[in-house]
Amino acid sequence: MTTFVLVHGAWSGAHGFHLVRPMLREAGHEVFTPSLTGVGERVHLSSPQVGLSTHIEDVVNAILYEDLTDIVLLGFSYGGMVVTGALDHIGDRVRHLVYLDAFVPSDGQSLIGISGRQPSPITLGEQWLVPAFPRDFEDPAEAKFALPRRTPHPGRCFSEPVSLSCALEDFRFTRTYIKATADAIDAPGADAFLAAANRARSSPAWNYHEVATNHMLASNRPRELADLLLDLTLK
Repeated sequence: MTTFVLVHGAWSGAHGFHLVRPMLREAGHEVFTPSLTGVGERVHLSSPQVGLSTHIEDVVNAILYEDLTDIVLLGFSYGGMVVTGALDHIGDRVRHLVYLDAFVPSDGQSLIGISGRQPSPITLGEQWLVPAFPRDFEDPAEAKFALPRRTPHPGRCFSEPVSLSCALEDFRFTRTYIKATADAIDAPGADAFLAAANRARSSPAWNYHEVATNHMLASNRPRELADLLLDLTLK
């Protein structure tokens, strides 16, 4: 049996994996999908103080309090920032780290920095919530489920940098990048995801896979994603 910890992306929640979770559990594995503070079903806890470090603590505490070890840890999209920041705390509990069309930061990088944008100056009355970027879902039923649940995201999460004591390749776990290949070149985050994919594809320290759909892989290709994750249990 493998223990999966799946970390969702921005503007979402644990429900983003609602199609994948039962497939992994039916194969006999444990699945944890911690929800990040201030979004999804925890939207009532949103505040200007919620940042990347808050979300790192969410995931670290979920792993520590459940005493999870030898895990497959996955970060989707913004969740790649979160799982990276968690490594200095729980890296010894990770067997396989998976980035699902995700940001892959180095020490000191923020999501805004990876995206090539400059942080906005703080001004009087500044809005601290970032509205959800538009995303497409292939199945109308899944779109009907997911779109009303896309909540605004605390902006501090995108400007706060990651702290990482060593390069990802220096950790002893296995690394995999899964790239969605059907997004437009100007889709949100596309340049950063492509750069991360190229890093993985060109390095013997990584495994690399592609899925022929847009960014919302867990919603559009749940069976294909589940099969990829199940294959990781053999590595």
